[in-house]
Order: sequence, then structure tokens, then C-alpha cells
Amino acid sequence: MFLKVHTWVGLVAGLALFIAFYAGSITVFTDQLHAWERHDARGLPPQSMALAQPLIDAVLQAHPAAADGFRLQLPGPDEPRLVLAWYEERKAAAALTHRFSLSQEGRLVEHAAQSELAALVYQLHYTAGLPRSWGIYVLGVVCVLYGVALLSGVLIYAPAMTKNLFALRAGKNLKLFWQDAHNAIGMLSLPFHVIFAWSGAVLTIGTLMLAPFQFLVFDGKLLNIIQPELSLAAHPVETGKRAPLLPAQVLLARAQAAAPGMEAKSMRYDHVGDSSVQVEVYGSHAGRALNNQAGVALNGSSGAVLRVVRPDNMSAGNAFLRGLSVLHFGNFGGAAMQWVYFALGLAGAFLFYSGNLLWVEGRRKRHQLEQARNTRLMAQLTLGVCLGCIAGISAIFLANKLAPQGWGGLAVWEERGYYGVFLLSVAWALARPPARAGHELLLLCALLTAAIPLANGWASGEHLLRTLWQGQWRVFAVDAVALLAAACYWRMARATLRRGLGGDPHSVWALPVAAAAGALPFAAADARAAPQR
Repeated sequence: MFLKVHTWVGLVAGLALFIAFYAGSITVFTDQLHAWERHDARGLPPQSMALAQPLIDAVLQAHPAAADGFRLQLPGPDEPRLVLAWYEERKAAAALTHRFSLSQEGRLVEHAAQSELAALVYQLHYTAGLPRSWGIYVLGVVCVLYGVALLSGVLIYAPAMTKNLFALRAGKNLKLFWQDAHNAIGMLSLPFHVIFAWSGAVLTIGTLMLAPFQFLVFDGKLLNIIQPELSLAAHPVETGKRAPLLPAQVLLARAQAAAPGMEAKSMRYDHVGDSSVQVEVYGSHAGRALNNQAGVALNGSSGAVLRVVRPDNMSAGNAFLRGLSVLHFGNFGGAAMQWVYFALGLAGAFLFYSGNLLWVEGRRKRHQLEQARNTRLMAQLTLGVCLGCIAGISAIFLANKLAPQGWGGLAVWEERGYYGVFLLSVAWALARPPARAGHELLLLCALLTAAIPLANGWASGEHLLRTLWQGQWRVFAVDAVALLAAACYWRMARATLRRGLGGDPHSVWALPVAAAAGALPFAAADARAAPQR
């Protein structure tokens, strides 16, 4: 019974979880990706906070409507400029984002529509590519199913865990090898997967989980009770009385005095010019606690401190929720933990990919060439969705460097790049034999991923060796990992072709030698070298 539960829950949730895990492994480096995606800011010295108030004054003079609310991003390792972001509300349309900074000459500069590379990959992580309005809830349900699959998998494998945990029986039986790898990775990374399943469900459908308490226990008042804990301070209500705004440097100094040790990263302004003007300073608090988030809310006119939130004064529920988020995204332990989470994300994606392949292989008709339609369809969907996700994310990186600035802006082209490549990959997988589609889509993944450092060099003039020589480690790491991943996809494509040519002919992965030999020049050589089993 548990084997059936594990199998079917894994199949239902596996494809969405592959996208979530593959995108999630990249999302771990969201902050670092900004150094790669915005090459116009590379090499610039950090701007002084003395420019913060002149920037605010220049924006409010040019755009008085921005006084209702804007965010000031402070200089950091990923963005050396002071950037003011204003989200202009529009009727019957999404908010229009404006980003401003001051040039070295002190002139106000509005930046063209910026890349949303990191934000788009993050969106794929929590929606699996579905529309944002309801995709997050679908993925929350998927996380619950993911937890069920983990539990049933442990119950199935636990009796033989001590005997076969480290067994990787490579040989003629490829199914046994894949099953060993699937079980070993699943059991060794089990604690992290429990965290991912649990925190993923809480962070996506946590509000829905509160519904029974909201209506049956707290008489509809629960959200009102916990809302103050979920935000730094209540949104201010305009009084209609004019009041001056204190300089940004003064407000920042008062916030840091109220929360000693806080490293400020951004400042949120609401109702500038009104006596209710509120400024919220967000940052991180140095320490060994899992949760290091901190914030200070002030009145922007008087400078009075309204609320201070630090790791040591949070309520138990707030600290738990924020700590769970930190555990989910690996925002602790520095760069070493980020690389651990990156590897765990890729290993998780492999779990769902290999699980589907094991299901397909387990339903193979060993004594007939024609395989069941549902087996063939699952093989095609697995290839199209999983490899389409890989190729689509590589296309986002390419669009970031190669897309034209017009026709909707860079962010639109990045989104078009992902969904265009993803949908074409799924269609291609459904139209082709699985062995041929797997080989061709893996080649596509290899080519698109290998083109990432080339596109970066072409757009920014900084190739792989130059970024290494100049010590731009974040940019170098993105390009180097892309080349390494492209080499892996290329080898997987060759292995898929060899399996199609020399593997069991009674399989959805079988490929006639004559048909494959005309596909690529090296196919004939692979056919001669492939073992006949």
C-alpha cells in the first residue's frame, strides 16, 4: 500500500517539484545574481549615503505622486548605487515600476526597465511556472503531497536502509542503478527534504491552514490578532497636516541607534509631506541566531521610534515563522551553506526525475516492441517538463544579455524566453519518440547553457578569464557553473543516445540504429560502440 502511495503521489507532484527544486537551487544565490544580471553597475564604487536625501528630493520634485510610497535601496555588494524604486499604481493595469539614481554629476537618472532574472527564477520556484495568483496555492498542495511521498518512501526503504544505503550497483541492470541512486540520495538528504516540504507548505498555504482556527475558534478575529506580528508597523493613515521630512541620514542614524548592530539594507517611505509620514528601515542583525532579520519603524517628521524588531525581541510565533523561512532558503551559514543548498536543490530535482523514469521502466513490456501508451506519455511528459525547465531557465539568462530593450522591456523578453522555450520543449517531447526527444532536448540544454558565458562576454565585454583576473567572483561563478552544467548535459545527451541504440529494444527508450544514425554525425560511432544488451 505504501509503495502505491509513494509511486502515485510522486508522479502527481514530481513534475512541479522538479521545476521548484531546479529553480530553487538557483534562487539560493538570488542576491549574487544581481551582480551578473546588471553589468552596468559592475566596478562602480559604493555611493555615499550623503546622496540619499538629494536623490529623494529630486524624485519628488520630478514625480510628486511618488510621495505616497517608495523604497530606497541602500548601497551593497550587489548594487553599489543608491536606487529609489517607485511603483506607480495604474487603473486597469499592473503597477509601473520606476527606478532612479543620481549620476556622478548629481543628475537624476531613470533607469530603463531592469532585468527581472532573479525575480523570475524565484517566481518559478514558488509557482512551478503557473500563474502567480493561484500557482502558489497549487504548489502548497504539492508540498503536502511531497511530505506524504517522503513518509511512504521512508517506510518502504527503512527496513533495508542499513544494508543498501550506500549501494550503487552499476552494471547491465540500469534500472537497479537508478533505483540505488534514487534511494541513496533520498535517504541521505531526508532531513533537508523534511524541512523543504514542511516550510514550503507553511510559506505557500499557511493562511489556508489557519482557516479552521479563524472561523471555528477565534470567531473571525485571528488574522487581526496576528497581523501586527507579520508586519513591522501598521500602515499610517494620512492626517492632512503638512510636515517636513527629516534627512535620510538622520533617520538611518536613529534607526541604527534604536537597533544596535543592525546592518541596514533598505528604507521604505509612506506619505511623505504628511505629519503621518512613516519610514521603515529593514536590515539584518549580526549574530549566531538562525533568524537575523531586523527592522525599525520611525515617524519621518519627528524621528520618533515607533517599533523595533530584533531577533531577541520577536514573539515565539514570529521568530518561528521567520526561522522557517531562513531554513527553507538557506539564508544562514554564509557561502558554504549556499553551495550546500545548491547541491541539495539539484539532488532533489534528480529525485523526481529519476522517480518518474523508474516508474516508466517498471512498466516496460519486456517481450513486445510496442509499449503501453500511458508509459510512453509519462516518459514524454517527464522529458518535456524537466528538460524544458532547464532549457527555459538558460534562455532567461540569454535573454538578459541579448534581448532588445524595446517591445516591452527586458523583463518581458526574459519571461517570453522561458515560457517560449519551455512550451516548445514540451510540444517537441510529445511529438518525438522518447529516446530521440531526450537526446535532442539535452543537446538543446547543453547549447543554451554553454551560450550563457558567451552572451555575458558579448554584452558586457567581460569574458570568463577577465572576470577571474579582476576578482569578480560572483560573475565568474555564474559563467563557470554554466559551462560545467553544459558539459554535464552534453554527456547526458550522448548517454541517452547510446542507451537508445544499444539498450533493451523492448523499451520506450529504444531507438532503431538506422533512424538514429541519420540524426547526428557521431550517432553511427556510438551505435558501433554501444554494448548489445
